[in-house]
Amino acid sequence: MKESDSDASTATGKLAGRFDVHSHLLPGVDDGCETVEESIECARRMVAAGYTHSFCTPHIWPDLPHNSGPMIPVMVSRLQAALDEAGVGLKLFPGGEINLRDSTRRTPPDEVVTYGLARRFVLMDFWDDPIPGFFEPSVEFFQSLGVKVVLAHPERMRPVQADPSLADRFADLGVLLQGNLQCFSDPPGAMTRRTAERYLAEGRYFLLGSDLHRLNSLQARLDGLKRAIELAGEDRVRELTVVNPRKLLPTT
Repeated sequence: MKESDSDASTATGKLAGRFDVHSHLLPGVDDGCETVEESIECARRMVAAGYTHSFCTPHIWPDLPHNSGPMIPVMVSRLQAALDEAGVGLKLFPGGEINLRDSTRRTPPDEVVTYGLARRFVLMDFWDDPIPGFFEPSVEFFQSLGVKVVLAHPERMRPVQADPSLADRFADLGVLLQGNLQCFSDPPGAMTRRTAERYLAEGRYFLLGSDLHRLNSLQARLDGLKRAIELAGEDRVRELTVVNPRKLLPTT
């Protein structure tokens, strides 16, 4: 057993399959799953596809005040109980997807929602075009807290599509990249797919996540997983969906 496998076995209680690092599985809290029943069915299908763990990363937006550090673990615990009762073997962890804003860097440090609430890695996104002036100060703010920054789905962002070499700028800032699986199953000419395939080939990604939202779009995300494996091989995709995601877990 590799050292990383041993560490993960200790952290999770057993040797794990794939981890979903970006998921809107919590029901009724954002634009993801609407009901517990839908969450259970999505989780069931993720398990069938080889996933054993999932970070629940609801949107952290000003107009969704219930998606907060105190409330997300409560909602995760409730969904975990429902999954356990339904016999769905998916282990959940709390997290959040922070939408970057000019005010982000003024967030009280104890209110910053991180992966597993472990204060080690934070997931964020932005939709500004061009990249906003508050991007770098926000990254520096998170880093000042001792937190590593993961940028969600850069391949979906217009400035990145227009200039994929921005990955170099992100790397210089110490920003890690999380690719979205669905982009690999987008139409072949789509900029999302072209950028995702380029970044995968160039080794730009630290993580791959489903960005699961609703049951009706789940298959496209699982098809994207298969496509990523075809492009990069199982070993590389395992690194992005098993090995590196374990680094997000709280240390024991």
